[in-house]
Amino acid sequence: EYDGERNSEGERHGHGKARLPNGDTYDGEYKHGFRSGRGTYRFRNGAYYTGQYLQNKKHGQGIFFYPDGSKYEGDWVNDQRHGYGVYTYANGDTYTGEWFNHNRHGQGTYVYKDTGSKYVGGWVNGSQEGEAELIHLNHRFKGKFLNGNPVGHGKYVFDIGCEQHGEYIQSEQDKGEEEEEPSLLIGPKWKASEITKLTLWTPHGENPPSP
Repeated sequence: EYDGERNSEGERHGHGKARLPNGDTYDGEYKHGFRSGRGTYRFRNGAYYTGQYLQNKKHGQGIFFYPDGSKYEGDWVNDQRHGYGVYTYANGDTYTGEWFNHNRHGQGTYVYKDTGSKYVGGWVNGSQEGEAELIHLNHRFKGKFLNGNPVGHGKYVFDIGCEQHGEYIQSEQDKGEEEEEPSLLIGPKWKASEITKLTLWTPHGENPPSP
């Protein structure tokens, strides 16, 4: 069903309201028969999107409320989360940063609501990857990540004024009788090398402390 403006060709054009065969509804702007401009689309499952459209696709700025209570507010391109946006997850965690083809991708900050910890750094296709800082209540870790885990050299910086340098090593799995992919359960192990005073840290190595 459609209730709204049409152009001389009879196409939906201007402002209108539509009910789709599947029970979804749209209330907003049309151009030449397509949802284009600002509008609100309500899904039968309780989700809804309010924002900009271009030729029936979410495109521009918009907010999507998901059925589980999570929401995304930011840029859309061709129906995908793409550009810059903020996602609030059902558990209260948030991600603020860059998106590419619907995934967290680029630079972004993820805040864990339960602990107050936050990850600030690189993302690739939805996973924590690249240079990053993991900030906890009274200390932080600076280093590199791959597939959501820290890898290689890095350091812990403690608020009391010292650092612990070291590296994350992928631990060897015990070759037991049952080899049912135990590697999935074993995370990288931190191997500490030295404790130092605070230094300036860059991804390209330490700057020597001034004499």
